[in-house]
Amino acid sequence: MHLITLILGTVLLHQAYSLECHCSQGSGCTNSKIECPSGQSCSSERHVSYSDGSKMSDVNLKGCALPERCVNRSMNLGVVQTLISSSCCATKLCNSANAPEPVQSPRNGKSCFSCVGQTCTSSLACTGNEEFCYSASVTVDGQHIPVRGCVPKEMCQGHSSCCEGDLCNSASSTSAGLLLLMAPLLSLGLLS
Repeated sequence: MHLITLILGTVLLHQAYSLECHCSQGSGCTNSKIECPSGQSCSSERHVSYSDGSKMSDVNLKGCALPERCVNRSMNLGVVQTLISSSCCATKLCNSANAPEPVQSPRNGKSCFSCVGQTCTSSLACTGNEEFCYSASVTVDGQHIPVRGCVPKEMCQGHSSCCEGDLCNSASSTSAGLLLLMAPLLSLGLLS
C-alpha cells in the first residue's frame, strides 16, 4: 500500500510542479506548448535587428528559459545590431503575450573593432550590457568569415573569443554583404 501511495505521490507531485508554457515552432514543442525543465520559467523574447537605423527583422520567440536568460540584451556587429527584450513568468501558460519591442541602451564607454566593407578596422561604440569585444569566425557557403563587435558576457562561450579591453578584438578582413545576411541568424543562435 505504501508503494502505491509513493508512486501516485511522485506522479502527482511531478504534474503539480512542472510548468507548461507557450512555445515557438521549432523549439522542441508540440501543439505550441512545452513543459519546462525544473528551474526554468516561461519566457517571451523579441529579437529586433537593425542595419543603418532601419529594422531588418523582428522575431518573437516563446518557450522556457533559465532565470539568467530573462534579461534584456544586445549584440552589435557594426553593420548590424540586434536588440533583445525578454520577459519571464512562472505560472501555467503565462507567456501568451509577446515581449515588448526592445529599446536602444546608451553608450557604455567601451569600444571594439567591427567590420565595414572589406576590413575590420572600424571602431564601434558599445551600448548597454555589451561589455566585451567579440571575435569569431563563421562559415558561409564554405567561406570563413571573421566577425567582430560588442557583446554581453553570455555570448563569450563556445566557438567565440572575447576580451575586456578597448579595441582588444584584433582586426581582420571580411565581406559586409555576407555579414548583413548572417547577423539575424547569429543573434538567434547565440543570444537565444
